[in-house]
Amino acid sequence: GAYLPNLRELKLNHSLLVSVRDLGTTLSSLRVLWMAHCGLSDLDGISSCSSLTELYMAYNSISDLSQLTWLDHLEILDLEGNNIEDIDQLQYLGLCGKLSRLTVEGNLICLKPSAGSAEEPDYNYRAEVKKLIPHLEYLDETPASQT
Repeated sequence: GAYLPNLRELKLNHSLLVSVRDLGTTLSSLRVLWMAHCGLSDLDGISSCSSLTELYMAYNSISDLSQLTWLDHLEILDLEGNNIEDIDQLQYLGLCGKLSRLTVEGNLICLKPSAGSAEEPDYNYRAEVKKLIPHLEYLDETPASQT
């Protein structure tokens, strides 16, 4: 960040990163970040990228979404194919007031509400996500109103 203070987009897909913290704390102008297939297990340090409007974190091992509450400008979030096992984790995304597009397919929450629960035939993850993030416009690339 010290060498690229005006960096707006950063694509690190398939990189070997231990943590988002490895990016440092000076990427304050970063708007779009791609970190798919990086083997990340958490989002610690993402709050230092406070200007993000788009975040693509597909196919990692992320289960805790609490760090995303600090991203006030976030509009698009891709969490496809991660380890989100508890639908309640999405309540943190409800605090991202500008979030309009979310992708979570390929996570256990699409099959059942929590890791300890049995699969429920009447369970509809789309309806549950809409309750937790009422301002969401698109869920898994389909209008969120279609539950």
